[in-house]
Amino acid sequence: MATAHRRIFSGVQPTGNLHLGNYLGAIRNWVRLQDQYDDCLFCVVDLHAITVWQDPASLRASTREVAAAMIAAGIDAEKHVVFNQSQVPAHAELAWVFNCVARMGWLNRMTQFKEKAGKNKENASVGLFAYPNLMAADILAYHGTHVPVGDDQKQHLELARDIAIKFNNDFGTDFFPVVEPLILGEATRVMSLRDGTKKMSKSDPSDYSRITLTDDADAILQKVRKAKTDPEPLPAAKEGFAGRPEAQNLMTLYAALADEGMDQVLARFGGGQFSRFKQDLADLMVAKLQPMTGEMRRLAADPGYIDGVLKRGAERARAISEPIMAQVQDIVGFLRP
Repeated sequence: MATAHRRIFSGVQPTGNLHLGNYLGAIRNWVRLQDQYDDCLFCVVDLHAITVWQDPASLRASTREVAAAMIAAGIDAEKHVVFNQSQVPAHAELAWVFNCVARMGWLNRMTQFKEKAGKNKENASVGLFAYPNLMAADILAYHGTHVPVGDDQKQHLELARDIAIKFNNDFGTDFFPVVEPLILGEATRVMSLRDGTKKMSKSDPSDYSRITLTDDADAILQKVRKAKTDPEPLPAAKEGFAGRPEAQNLMTLYAALADEGMDQVLARFGGGQFSRFKQDLADLMVAKLQPMTGEMRRLAADPGYIDGVLKRGAERARAISEPIMAQVQDIVGFLRP
């Protein structure tokens, strides 16, 4: 039976060089959510990562790096469940069931697949196409009820809702909850420092397009100073962002890092020059990120500790997912011992 209990599930891919977008769009929100919800699962989604080819050694290293970033940012791995996806069989098993519930037409409408596959659609992996079904399984294998998502994941979450409803209808049950999105705060979508119309990404060839979580203070200052701007003074009102994506991105970053509304940032810096604002933004970034960077480095030097955290988290995740999967098997009609 669907439950009224509120359970948060969220995941992040183990991509090396975690950047400011990963922190503001996901990890920082998780740190806040853990104080509002007693039941949170935070997952390094390594099954999602292999929808495109990964070097195995790099994948293992990146998985540890993301786990270290979560802990360094303040996620309590004793109170909440921190684990990597591949250690819990329920993700892949339920994803297959959902492959048989979801319709091709639904997946064909997913804009992110079109963006990632580009012109090479025929050469994309089946996993990349069916990725949203695995995302639905990630959440529903735990009867997750609320998922913090960025704007770019909203369509996938709507698909997870559709899959839950269709499964329940197909089998005459109300077993799976219909998931609710949590869209939080400023800067859920962090843009490149070199092009305010593109998302900050580790795949951008320019290091100056992103602030990574391992950058030291000098690197942060240099990247912010070189961030693209325009010749006009900073806008004093939101309407002034029209046609000025770089100004909007930098001021949004300040608002997010300072935990202020955009109106406050516009009132303080509007009409001023980019040079002064950039110094203040760089100082703020250093103050917010350097303690976490130092802790990440300390944790990275002890991979055995990280592996232990993920192992214990996976054991707890399996304890939640296994009874749910046993019920799924019964509902679907699988013969079990």
